Amino acid sequence: MTAYRPIAETADSVTLRRADFEALLAELEDAHDIAAIHETEARIAAGDEELIPLAVVERLMAGEHPVRVWREHRGMTGRALAEAAGIPASYLSVIESGHKPGSFHAMAALAAALGVEMENLKAFDQD
Repeated sequence: MTAYRPIAETADSVTLRRADFEALLAELEDAHDIAAIHETEARIAAGDEELIPLAVVERLMAGEHPVRVWREHRGMTGRALAEAAGIPASYLSVIESGHKPGSFHAMAALAAALGVEMENLKAFDQD
């Protein structure tokens, strides 16, 4: 930590050089960033947060169907996911191929089986 020397001090204020003031702000921002990293690491260690590999994000952003991407990321076959979600494998196939959007019930069951929030099964808008 750097020692900063005030230019002037009163009972109510301290005057610093601009460079010292900006350095203090940078240190404060760094401290906030470090605290946020530690909080995230603690949530990951507790199993409350998941890191998503870049390859998964890139596939989603490229427009691949989210159900297929998450299923493959979880290492599941289509048949295993369909069984876990309680839907026919043929229905899962038409959802993953984009021929049908999937009912609310089916998408909720798929999200639960994949261990993701339902919003993670929505396709990215490609604007």
